[in-house]
Amino acid sequence: MSTTMASDISDEDILARLQQVLHDTFEIEPARVTPSAHLFTDLELDSIDAVDLAIQVQDMTGTRIKPEDFKSVRTVGDVVATVKALLDR
Repeated sequence: MSTTMASDISDEDILARLQQVLHDTFEIEPARVTPSAHLFTDLELDSIDAVDLAIQVQDMTGTRIKPEDFKSVRTVGDVVATVKALLDR
């Protein structure tokens, strides 16, 4: 089974996948992974974790992520929007 996401995926599907990734990778409870959750203050990720997350998103989308695509990402909602934008390219 491929982990690449289809371009018709919903924001809720992306959020659910992010909850799983953040739980598996960083042991963050899925209930804490909400669209308004701030990656650095609420979920306590650091810059190294953000790079790991970008790699996970790259794996999810099957699309190479440029640093500028992820530079303005601050919240889980921003990650969802970035994933959506990458899938819609």
